[in-house]
Amino acid sequence: MRDLLRTIVRPVVTEKSNAQYSALKEYAFEVRRDASKREIRAAVEQLFGVHVVRVRTMVQRARRAAMGKSVGRQPAWKKALIRLKDGEAIEGVFEG
Repeated sequence: MRDLLRTIVRPVVTEKSNAQYSALKEYAFEVRRDASKREIRAAVEQLFGVHVVRVRTMVQRARRAAMGKSVGRQPAWKKALIRLKDGEAIEGVFEG
């Protein structure tokens, strides 16, 4: 099994992810593109000491980005939505 500490890249904190957290108690994380659902589940449980009920993943497509005359691309990235057992929370990720 790969290094679980490198599986989770960062939490995704946006208005949409905060709304989803308050409605469904789901956390959004950017994860490595090659990470499987089992690896993501194990990494979250090990890092935060919680019990994961559900893991949903999606690959966010690459986007064009223009800065003046130059055009580039923002790379594609993988997002994981994590639902925890009732009554559990990850402290410090979403405050609200």
